[in-house]
Amino acid sequence: MPSKKIIARKLIASVERIESQMFLVCGQKVMIYTRLAELYEVEPRVLVQAVKRNIERFSEDFMFQLNKRSLPT
Repeated sequence: MPSKKIIARKLIASVERIESQMFLVCGQKVMIYTRLAELYEVEPRVLVQAVKRNIERFSEDFMFQLNKRSLPT
């Protein structure tokens, strides 16, 4: 069984890996769905499909699509 120090280091590395994939857009932390799919080791289309099938499990702002009208002027 791994020691507590090894587990803690892996957890910190995981958090750092996730945070490194996030961007700040209009004051909100966001992650591009392709990067999130990489973290879950699934194809992006599979991730999107899973979210759509289980949309009630996610907050309203979990998934959104940016377009020119979404951005402040």
